[in-house]
Amino acid sequence: MTKPEFRMIDTNGIKVRAAIQGEGPLVVMVHGFPESWYSWRHQMAPLAAAGFTACAIDVRGYGGSDKPHAVEAYAMKEIAADVAGVIDVMSPGKPAVLIGHDWGAPIVWHTAVLHPKRVRAVAGLSVPWFGLPPMSLDALIKMMYIDQGKFFYQAYFKDEGVAEAAFEADVRGGLRKLYYAGSGDSQGYWGGVDKVHGDHLLDGLEDPNPFPWWMTPEDIDYFVDEFTVSGFRGPINRYRNHTRDFEYMSTIEDRVIHQPSLFIVGENDLVLKMFGGSADAAFERMQANTSNLRGSHMIPKIGHWTQQEAPKETTGLIIDWLATL
Repeated sequence: MTKPEFRMIDTNGIKVRAAIQGEGPLVVMVHGFPESWYSWRHQMAPLAAAGFTACAIDVRGYGGSDKPHAVEAYAMKEIAADVAGVIDVMSPGKPAVLIGHDWGAPIVWHTAVLHPKRVRAVAGLSVPWFGLPPMSLDALIKMMYIDQGKFFYQAYFKDEGVAEAAFEADVRGGLRKLYYAGSGDSQGYWGGVDKVHGDHLLDGLEDPNPFPWWMTPEDIDYFVDEFTVSGFRGPINRYRNHTRDFEYMSTIEDRVIHQPSLFIVGENDLVLKMFGGSADAAFERMQANTSNLRGSHMIPKIGHWTQQEAPKETTGLIIDWLATL
């Protein structure tokens, strides 16, 4: 099987880098934080072999894609428009399938809502479709964490330059710690480290040696090289748009996902903490906010990095779902 080819795609006023493999109906894959197109390395060839054009992008701010400086350039409205523009270029006149993980999941959910004619079907890994929460995530984070003196990484990310400096001081160590802390191999929430508001995210997190099997030294090298060049401002700016996103989505009348949809989550995913640790609660949220849900699946024993920790299982669920479309 050939390796992916790279293409720079003009979309929404910027250039997005895409890794492309195969021919057939378009499947666009959108990564999360702190990742890249490379997070989908295990899915590219199987999707191509199944008769699809596999297209894994670098989200704006990451890897080979453009990196606007302004915080507001990373609003969900803009990133969803990036994805819609990629579909227009790669599949003119025909809607595409979208698959997202971590931040990529909200990105593809929002793209399906905001650009419904461009999206044939949509799958999210790790993060279910919330619809519109009762208040902005900024307000929820303040109420649930900051006002209680509790640490929450998204509150830590709010001050421009702080988290960027911590990650960029030791890119390799920071990535290794975060990947491990979010994985099913780690011991509890954030690796069992008890943090309070005002603490730094990376302090006290374990850097295992050797790293678990699902991310090889070569894999880590690739991510390190990407972030050494790109830095972390763009990626972290995504977290600084919660209020802006909430205000915009409050103006959208229909926020139901009407396309055929799929949800996959790891048993030990940190995101499930938002639902009291229950995958069933996340499944209920998906059911409430979709009209054509074709599957919700929990993969045992893995953590947050769904398609990397369980590549065969995740890819199999995706291909089985694609066969229903």
